[in-house]
Amino acid sequence: MAVTSRERPNLGALPGAIVLSVLIFLGMVSHAQASEEDSWEGFNRRVFAFNEFFDRWLLKPIAKGYVVVTPRFVDDAVTNVFNNLGEVGNFTNNVLQGKVDAAATDVSRLLLNSTIGLGGLIDLATRVGVEGSEEDFGQTLGSWGAGSGPYLMLPFLGPGTVRDAFGRIPDAFLKPQSYIDHDLTRFSVNATDLIDTRADLIEAERLIQGDRYTFIRDAYLQRRAYLLADGEVEDDFTSDDFDDEDY
Repeated sequence: MAVTSRERPNLGALPGAIVLSVLIFLGMVSHAQASEEDSWEGFNRRVFAFNEFFDRWLLKPIAKGYVVVTPRFVDDAVTNVFNNLGEVGNFTNNVLQGKVDAAATDVSRLLLNSTIGLGGLIDLATRVGVEGSEEDFGQTLGSWGAGSGPYLMLPFLGPGTVRDAFGRIPDAFLKPQSYIDHDLTRFSVNATDLIDTRADLIEAERLIQGDRYTFIRDAYLQRRAYLLADGEVEDDFTSDDFDDEDY
């Protein structure tokens, strides 16, 4: 059966997509004040239940099979390739956030891993101490002062916030695999990325305790706060807290 073609994103449309995303987002936030509180919990739990069903009966079994048949070094290489492709988005968002040094690091990682690292199969940059960053347009909006909006569980896509949901629009244009001309190849690459990502999360699931929905929500929001602060976590304790202590 012939594969039907579909309109593909183009780089020329990126600025327009960013502007549209910002305008829609700001209009939404004007009605939903920036907050990490789960004010839409009823809706979110229903979407979460749907995602859990989809994951339990389709995605997770495929991911488990992938782990069984894929040697560890191959799995690592696949992960490295997609991480390397992600440097394009990291670089663009660091530029938009005015992080010149971080953007330069992203370029260094991309060039090093794409050449000596054999197209990204080997994460040579990390091995030599060139640590990367994890940036997206949701973080860029946050750095511009936009609030997160309520927590929002998205069908198939998983946890997010209103800000992060709209940030996915321009992020889609920053994935190099989106510009693969052949539809079946592009679908296969994206499917491999999804399965590889899900496989890498299987071990992490063992950390989940109590209500899965609450655990995943809180973990996501804490992770996003950490990324938005570039890993700078405030210390609630200072030396003054111990000045009056007797030992």
